Amino acid sequence: MDKFQNKYRNASARAPFWDYGRNAAYFVTICTKNRTRFFGDVQNGEMILSEIGKIAHDCWNEIPEHFPFVKLDVFVVMPDHVHGIIVIDKPDDGFVGTQNFASQQQNFASQQQNFASLQQQPMNRFGPQSKNLASIVRGFKIGIAKNARMIDSDFAWQSRFHDHIIRDDKSFRAIAAYIANNPAKWGEL
Repeated sequence: MDKFQNKYRNASARAPFWDYGRNAAYFVTICTKNRTRFFGDVQNGEMILSEIGKIAHDCWNEIPEHFPFVKLDVFVVMPDHVHGIIVIDKPDDGFVGTQNFASQQQNFASQQQNFASLQQQPMNRFGPQSKNLASIVRGFKIGIAKNARMIDSDFAWQSRFHDHIIRDDKSFRAIAAYIANNPAKWGEL
């Protein structure tokens, strides 16, 4: 376990070799603290959103208003977590190895997609943290927490989130299907 300012802390869950401000598609999972079911419940394979769940849904859709370089793809609000694909798509991210991503709804068979290439990426730099995946997720979590606590003062998030850098079309399709089918699979977990 690492120390920061003479206190123990868990190592970062982020890939140390990756710059999370670069253009790429990311699969993220963001969970409530203690996996408390603040967002609603699954009934007959369909997610029924609570008032806080509706806030989470709306805040997800508002991400591009706060981060214009973000494109959203498939997502789902589940009882105790949110799954989604966030695409960072800056016009010029200063790296030739990435390109704009098409929405999952477009026909991938007719388009060449260059997904994140881990072989060509520079080491992660701890520079400005305002235009990267962590800042996007942080803003999303803050927006929900501020409003959710007016409904339930116990609302809280896990301090971290899970991410997966999507590297190719096959992975993108599998992750998109997993997200879309998550409510139907809820009872199987």
